[in-house]
Amino acid sequence: MKIIISTILMIFSAFTLLENAAPVTVNKTESTITWNAKKVTGEHYGKVPISNANLDYSNGKITGGSFDMDMVNLTVEDVTDANTNKRLADHLKSDDFFSVAKFNTSTFKMTDAKSSNGKDYTITGNLTIKGVTNPVTFPATVSVEGGKIVANADITFDRTKYDIKFRSGNYFEDLADKMIYDDVTLKVKLVAAI
Repeated sequence: MKIIISTILMIFSAFTLLENAAPVTVNKTESTITWNAKKVTGEHYGKVPISNANLDYSNGKITGGSFDMDMVNLTVEDVTDANTNKRLADHLKSDDFFSVAKFNTSTFKMTDAKSSNGKDYTITGNLTIKGVTNPVTFPATVSVEGGKIVANADITFDRTKYDIKFRSGNYFEDLADKMIYDDVTLKVKLVAAI
């Protein structure tokens, strides 16, 4: 009888811990998402503001989370000429790329977080861009510094899976040095107080 009662208490405690894994709000000022896309002749990079984000943190581990990207305010950081910078940013927001007028937010929702030490993770989740959702898996690191959780990850995705095919070598021939590679990387840093 004592064993049964002990087992019931352990199960109840486990459920209580799961219920207490409330989301911690991510500090949008300290957190950043940097995009990077490469082409035959070089690369471009910039920022995508975070409009909303949270992390589920329980017993020293990340158990879930999500973030929303504000595609309307996507920026280009590698082009210094103001007119060229605006042209590129506007092109990225056009239907050739992210169709921002129709899809002003992109999202990531975590579905699984595996870690043996609470620091190094393999994260799986659903990335939604232009209304298209695909699963992605990527490595991440998490540290606790001065009462803050700092999570860093590099998410690489194939843009053509999100209907972004402009100058893709897989869809257009004879692009030569105008070809843009399909892989895009998001360098994500999320900071939250615990």
